[in-house]
Amino acid sequence: MTADAVTGSSTAKRKIAFAFFLIVCLAISLTVGLVLHFNKEKENSPVSSLGERSDVIVDCHPESDGTEEKCKDRGCLWSPVSDKGAPWCKFPAGYGYRMVGDVMDTPMGMRVELERTSHPQYLTRSASFDNIYLDVDFHTDSRLRLRFYPKNDSRWEIPDSVLNITSPSKASETTRLYNVTIVDTPVFGVIITRVSNNQTIFNTSLPGFIYSDQYLQLTTRLASSNVYGFGEHNHRQLRHDLSWKTWSIFTRDVAPVDEWNLYGAHPTYMNVEDDGSAHMVFLKNSNAMEVFLQPSPHPAITFRTIGGVLDFYIFLGSSPGEAVQQYTAAIGRPVMPPYWTLGFHLCRWGYTNISDLRMVIDRNREIGIPYDAQWADLEYMFNKFVFSYNRETFPGLPDLVRDLHDHDQKFVVIVDPGLGNDPNISSLIKHNSPGYDVFDDGSREGVLVMNPNNSGPIVAEVWPGTTGYPDFTNPATEAWWEKWARYFHDNESIEFDSLWIDMNEPASFVPGSVDGCENNKWNYPPYTPNILGRGEDGRMYDKTLCMDAIQHLGSHYDVHSLYAHTQAIQTYNALKNIFPGKRPWTMTRSSYAGTGKYATKWMGDNQSRWEQMKWSIVGILEFGLFGFSLNGADICGFWYEAEYEMCVRWHQLGAFYPFARNHNALGDAPDFFKPQDPAAWDARFVRLAKEALITRYKLLPYLYTLMHNAHARGDTVMRPLLFEFPNDPVCLSVDEQFLLGPALLVSPVLNKGQTTVTAYFPEGRWYDYFQGETVAVNKDYLDLDTPLEKFNLHVRGGHVIPWQVPAITTNSSRKNKMGAIVALDKEGRAEGELFWDDGESIDTYETDHYLLIKFRMPKYGELHVVQTGSVSVFPPPPPPPLDQLDIYGLQTIPLSVSLDGHVVPVDNIRQSYAITSLLNLNMTLTGNHTITWT
Repeated sequence: MTADAVTGSSTAKRKIAFAFFLIVCLAISLTVGLVLHFNKEKENSPVSSLGERSDVIVDCHPESDGTEEKCKDRGCLWSPVSDKGAPWCKFPAGYGYRMVGDVMDTPMGMRVELERTSHPQYLTRSASFDNIYLDVDFHTDSRLRLRFYPKNDSRWEIPDSVLNITSPSKASETTRLYNVTIVDTPVFGVIITRVSNNQTIFNTSLPGFIYSDQYLQLTTRLASSNVYGFGEHNHRQLRHDLSWKTWSIFTRDVAPVDEWNLYGAHPTYMNVEDDGSAHMVFLKNSNAMEVFLQPSPHPAITFRTIGGVLDFYIFLGSSPGEAVQQYTAAIGRPVMPPYWTLGFHLCRWGYTNISDLRMVIDRNREIGIPYDAQWADLEYMFNKFVFSYNRETFPGLPDLVRDLHDHDQKFVVIVDPGLGNDPNISSLIKHNSPGYDVFDDGSREGVLVMNPNNSGPIVAEVWPGTTGYPDFTNPATEAWWEKWARYFHDNESIEFDSLWIDMNEPASFVPGSVDGCENNKWNYPPYTPNILGRGEDGRMYDKTLCMDAIQHLGSHYDVHSLYAHTQAIQTYNALKNIFPGKRPWTMTRSSYAGTGKYATKWMGDNQSRWEQMKWSIVGILEFGLFGFSLNGADICGFWYEAEYEMCVRWHQLGAFYPFARNHNALGDAPDFFKPQDPAAWDARFVRLAKEALITRYKLLPYLYTLMHNAHARGDTVMRPLLFEFPNDPVCLSVDEQFLLGPALLVSPVLNKGQTTVTAYFPEGRWYDYFQGETVAVNKDYLDLDTPLEKFNLHVRGGHVIPWQVPAITTNSSRKNKMGAIVALDKEGRAEGELFWDDGESIDTYETDHYLLIKFRMPKYGELHVVQTGSVSVFPPPPPPPLDQLDIYGLQTIPLSVSLDGHVVPVDNIRQSYAITSLLNLNMTLTGNHTITWT
């Protein structure tokens, strides 16, 4: 570039900079003016006139355009307070409902009639119910139900066919863990306390209880500020920030980047009490809603929903883990996955043809990456029409799938709910896939979501172009859905092993439908929660269907957030029929409470960004609380191009997700993202990724046992430290480390260039997994040296962890000899268990076709291996022998070891680092054994 050009450019730049400065100043002036306009009451109040918050504030004007005049029009009080973010418009003390008559007994508990107090209509377009009932049902000793419903009107409620929470009988007053108190002054409220310590866990004796047609609101005090749950959101921390935060719940297709409502709907929270006890509260309501949190010293939650009824279930646990057990006992235990799902998975939205797919499979096989399943995203389909494959770009796909099976690998395909109905493509696909008629067949069968006037299926737009949508609330849809899944498996000859159901919020690329949506109270309700896309007009249908679309169970307004849940149920049942006797498995993006009984979950379209690694931990831990055992995030990120160091660290983290899959996006032409499967990198990367994955495969027996415990009794698999140490105040907020079960602590690197991890070790003896050295005995923070070649994994003393010699597939691994880590606590004791079945048959636990091996070490130097379960009906072959014990915490090498009274040769006693190993034990797991040492 010449000197003149440089000078001219410099002058031009100065002019541009000055102009930009003027524009910025003008923008700032306009912004300040707008802020002053919308907050004039707050700005005009001197700080000295602001009051101190003396109690819970129930916001009477949650809309953003609140003024003193609008506040008083609702019969509320304008009361400025100094708390930043606190509402200034609050309900007066008597605003709500009062009792009518006495408390009435019912077969399951009691009933109270309530009458609205004299106050102005809250929303002019949403008529209030003057008289409502509260039924209090005593379900079990640790569970009760509070159901508020109109006295003389029927309302939408989630039917038992979708979510059936049963109660065997009324809990006895003498054994219940809770007391229920009804108060009526100055306004009605219900108070739930623990019998053991009189701790209040639910208290609605606050003003602002509203029950109207399209706006229902109730506030409860909290037992403490330790609140977890609500979903689905991209929460940046596990323990909620209660500082006047609003979280909306309404299923939505949006990447987990900001704090909007995401894919799933989980109106559930956990509150950990000061003594380490915990309770959970679930609002069984599928309508759009939001929760408003407020901080100490008066922590509280306000529920606001725009339909249905207020149907609360409260679960009391002696610990956080027990509270989750109570919750999943009600909504459904997590599904038991097949063993192969615990392996490593590969996928990409960007396999443009079968050569791309074959290349990825071959190169990862060749370098020996442990690798159990290959997934196919949209490209395999013919013009993205579900249950088809493109014979031009993916010729030989059936043979490729058979080759995967020949190598003990599985094949998973994506299936979106959007059914292409473009007539031009529909005519072409009949040549590609003879007999294909999915949309028209669904229309004939009457199993599609209908438009508001019921004249035909509603048509929106997703990947295939114009699309219709199956109505999974219709029981008839299940047989139709199964028919076309069978067509794909049998006629198209794609012998898939699982269906991956995506875009099931449900998503649409046009708002509502190709014809738009009517201006009515469903599409534009009187109050719209703070959901993404609501805009200034308060629309509900951005990036989804019109709310007045018709489904079998009701309007889409009511059942929208149940779409994926009902799809998961029908997909599970379809797979159960297609693969008789085998364990169905499906992965879903969207979900509702109870979906974990039928499907597992991944965290959606994350990004290849360092911060997403920490956020993934929070999300996975939350979904454990929601009843999902096998869940995970896309390793190395989905959107954008993965960076070397980050992708290494993400494999070191993701190897310990319950579900481990590397998945990335295609990108946009011409900037396509580079592939990020392990074999796409250099030899060093391969070595580091393989080390993490080999460790995972070695620990699969332990991980599978955790999956069983989740399915059988509601335990969490990946759990926060607070679940094991609820009385440790530090653990209440730890969310950059996590536990796998009770025994393994993972402390990952989460930041670029980081080579030291400051990790917290709670009370107990903790060992380095790889060398067996004791790293902590008393609770403490430790700085762990963690270069790129290393990842942090620690074993908790007092536990026995089964393991197996790893191979490159789970099927091969299951044939290898087994071992166990015996990590001694301070008293020299340890215990653990191993669940074992054939890894694929359905209901093995329910039908007693399993083994459960208990490891018990009641005193130092004496380990009992006890077999339980039904050996006589356990299918062949028997499990491999337990051949090796690795003992952590021995001060000296044993001088004498015996197995079932027989001396173990001294050559079979080895020391490596701080680990004492007993080799060549060859213990059968169908019998009992005792190992002693001195």
